[in-house]
Amino acid sequence: MFVTELKADGYKNLNGVLIKPHPEYNLITGMNAQGKTNLIEAIWLMTGCRSFRGSRERDYIGLDRKLMEISLNFDDGRRIQNIDYRMSRESLKDRKISVNGVPVKGTGSLFDSFKCVVFTPDDTEIIKGSPEKRRTFTDLCVCQLHPGCLDPVRRYELILEHRNALLKSASAGKASKDMIYVWDRQSAAIGTIVSQKRSAYVKMLGEVCARLYEKISGGSEKLEITYNSNIFGNEIPEGNDAVAAYYSKLSSSIDDDIRLGYTTCGAHRDDLSVRINGLNIRDFGSQGQKKTAALVMKLGQAEIYYRNRDEAPVILLDDVMGELDGERQKMVFDTVRNMQVFITACNENSVKGLSGGAVFQVEKGIVTEV
Repeated sequence: MFVTELKADGYKNLNGVLIKPHPEYNLITGMNAQGKTNLIEAIWLMTGCRSFRGSRERDYIGLDRKLMEISLNFDDGRRIQNIDYRMSRESLKDRKISVNGVPVKGTGSLFDSFKCVVFTPDDTEIIKGSPEKRRTFTDLCVCQLHPGCLDPVRRYELILEHRNALLKSASAGKASKDMIYVWDRQSAAIGTIVSQKRSAYVKMLGEVCARLYEKISGGSEKLEITYNSNIFGNEIPEGNDAVAAYYSKLSSSIDDDIRLGYTTCGAHRDDLSVRINGLNIRDFGSQGQKKTAALVMKLGQAEIYYRNRDEAPVILLDDVMGELDGERQKMVFDTVRNMQVFITACNENSVKGLSGGAVFQVEKGIVTEV
């Protein structure tokens, strides 16, 4: 999969962008605050995901603009496809999105069309941030590989909202336990699926990342990634026994949940354990180890998708290559071989080992090919 053409106008500071990227390497250079990240963020939005910088939708449109337009053509290995995304400041909720000229409802419709893996300096939060950061990363990876998993992930979130609302009502004497038990059966069924899918993916991720990290550390350090279920621990059973165990745990904690006003156990409390040489990297790892671990997790995401779908995702590397030494840069390029890569950097000299490809310069939102 690779981008063949990108048009962007009015997205943040981008102005009249029209580029035809190289199918392999694309280096995007320019000084800070010129629009380099905006350019690859425009590509990322075509996956149907939210801004990786956490931008609100109303901030997608440039301050001095009334309309944002992004059009992306990509080759999926079978044909050239097109995604159009338009938004007006006058009606922010009325987004106009189409795939191959056919209007679609919502960004979720794009999720199974165009695939990217993005790595930014903020992605070290996967390692040092809250468990929610690691769950969100895992859910994205799972749903990217198996789009059908997006439904149970969303359903679990809705069920959890309903259960928590009932717990607060019960705490105030406005609802009974019996009303909560209705949601417990649904929560157990869907929560078990979510935990099982996450656990299966993390097993694959652990194997790939262990190999990549061993390579980058010269064999001196061993990276281990495991999935820890709040309900089941490290081993999640299959079938009805798993659902029954989940339901039993929910039922046994219902009095505490009512007292606290929220659900204390379930898939929303699961976490990843990331260790180097047996020590939890979040607590005992150096900054360099955390950055490297986060990098190999993202590279592992790309490799797993490529290996299982026989289709390469587009790789977006935002302002990270300049922070890596030559050995780590080489490992990145070795891993993303045969994938289209977009790299942002202040200057060409900060990226080593590139041969061929295209170089684009960004200045005040205007992009020109060098």
